[in-house]
Amino acid sequence: MTVSFRTITMDDIDAATALERNSFSEPWPRSAFEEIVDKDNADYYLAEDGDTGELVGGCVIFRVLDEGDVTNVAVRPEYRNHGIATELLKYAMAHSESCGTGEFTLEVRASNAAAIRAYEKCGFKSDGIRPGFYSKPREDAVIMWKRKHA
Repeated sequence: MTVSFRTITMDDIDAATALERNSFSEPWPRSAFEEIVDKDNADYYLAEDGDTGELVGGCVIFRVLDEGDVTNVAVRPEYRNHGIATELLKYAMAHSESCGTGEFTLEVRASNAAAIRAYEKCGFKSDGIRPGFYSKPREDAVIMWKRKHA
């Protein structure tokens, strides 16, 4: 399987909304993805199956000054454990860096060992805990950073 990466367009909103609903206990609404299409300080990056053209993953990065806040990294269940999240995140960060972003942060459920490993492969390091950050179910978040000078 080949996977390609790109940014979202209005034609992708339905598929992005479905990916969100199938990946998170508290998914973003359709309107959030519609807004990202036109935002200057945010992008939704997509992973697409090169054989079928189907959306298989997504990742949002909000840029504030020279920092990127990585949110909503998702891969469809049947495509997980193939390195797609890692490659998607690398693509998204490279694109964001070309817009002036130098450091990145994110939160991840403390129990999500697979995601933590993927983030570590991209250079992120744990930098603290946000107690009770997530709900449905309630859980702590691990705060992770990828800094220029670690």
